[in-house]
Amino acid sequence: MNDRPLTLMAVHAHPDDEATGTGGVLARYAAEGIRTVLVTCTDGGCGDGPGGVKPGDPGHDPAAVALMRRQELEASCEVLKVSHLETLDYADSGMMGWPTNDAPGSFWQTPVEEGAARLAELLRRYQPDVVVTYDENGFYGHPDHIQANRITMAALAMTEQTPKVYWTTAPRSMMQRFGEVMREFGGDWQEPDPAEAAAVAEIGLPDEEITTWVDTTAFSGQKFDALAAHASQGENIFFLRMGLERFTGLMGVETFVRVQDTTGAAVPENDLFAGLR
Repeated sequence: MNDRPLTLMAVHAHPDDEATGTGGVLARYAAEGIRTVLVTCTDGGCGDGPGGVKPGDPGHDPAAVALMRRQELEASCEVLKVSHLETLDYADSGMMGWPTNDAPGSFWQTPVEEGAARLAELLRRYQPDVVVTYDENGFYGHPDHIQANRITMAALAMTEQTPKVYWTTAPRSMMQRFGEVMREFGGDWQEPDPAEAAAVAEIGLPDEEITTWVDTTAFSGQKFDALAAHASQGENIFFLRMGLERFTGLMGVETFVRVQDTTGAAVPENDLFAGLR
């Protein structure tokens, strides 16, 4: 008889990604008694420093930012009741095209096989029933998100484990509402130029292509508070500014594409653990 607990493993690139894309499912499944494991691949050193100072600006200290973001990550995990936090501590690669992409030791420069071997150790240790990460484009083209997808899929192949595997996504209908809310709450937010607007319009998937819609409305308060734990990061201020009620309306369902399954659970589904319990 297998007494191993049902386990969810989320593989994310940076501190705060766990809250934005999967804060709801991490909180919901923890509340249901499922073991939750968060793997954070980078140290977040290319994030904002104190006072919003940006990477490359005077006064931005990546080591100090990484330390601050580790503390924020631990606070977020406490809010979300994450059972186990594992950090790979690769250097944050920054946005695509930044000089930090090429820095020795950056996650983007790490051979996939090396990162995958480390993640494979964690897969063997925790034997997750469900694994969540990004799609092959890292949802919006961030090099560390792309690399997280690559090492996750390679690690699964190394271990020959067959959990249900999901990639995070967003329905295009939600992206449209998100743009409307940004115009309402964005303050100094500028309308993107047509090329940018077209790129944003391509983020996520048409609603009918999404396999899994998980209602996490009841856990929106925890998700909101987890983002608040990462308040040093400017992009999170927008979410906090809209207030909990509007945040819940916009972010109360988390959506995924199922890319590996041996349960035969029908799609669309409303539970990452459909077919497993």
